[in-house]
Order: sequence, then C-alpha cells, then structure tokens
Amino acid sequence: QVQLVESGGGLVQPGGSLRLSCAASGFTFGSHAMSWYRQAPGKERELVACITRAGGSTDYADSVKGRFTTSRDNGRNTVYLQMNKLKPEDTAVYYCNAGWKVALFTNWGQGTQVTVSS
Repeated sequence: QVQLVESGGGLVQPGGSLRLSCAASGFTFGSHAMSWYRQAPGKERELVACITRAGGSTDYADSVKGRFTTSRDNGRNTVYLQMNKLKPEDTAVYYCNAGWKVALFTNWGQGTQVTVSS
C-alpha cells in the first residue's frame, strides 16, 4: 500500500519561510523521482518542483524558481520542500507524488495546507 504523508504546512506572513516534508512508504523510494504539487481553491493541481532519484537534479515552476528548494533523504524515504520568500499566491494545499513531472500514483495523500497572509 502506497502512502504519501505531507506535513509542515501552516500560516505564515508574506516573506516568511516554511519547510514541508513528505514521508513515503509502500514503494522503493530511491528508485523514483519525486515531485511536489499544489492546488489552490478553484484551481487545478499544478506542478511545483521535482527531484531526480538521487537528488542530483531539480526543476521548478517559474512561479517558485529562486524561492523554493526541494531535496530528499533516501535513507528516510522523505522528500522536502523548503519555501522561502513566500507570497500570498503560494497559498494552496501541497502534495507530493512519485515521478518526474508526471504523477505516478493515483492515490494522493491528504496534503498539507500552506497559507500566506498578513
């Protein structure tokens, strides 16, 4: 059974920082690229960031480039998303999934809410 458990969200002021974690289980974590997605109310889920299997390469949506950094710890089956200089438009529920820019698993986790507001 594949499990993806996101955590670390919360309420922050514009310009603030937050670090999200995604704990994965039920598959060979180190054999897959991982990606972060987000979904705001009334909008479709969008790809935010992705990272290769060993963490050697990353890619980001233009909207977060230079502000967000994704990393992973294959020993702990965990992928991270460090979010800096947060903007109100970053407000969304953030999800993780396996795959390089294309979600591999159809059973999404609960996600973690990020709210950026003054």
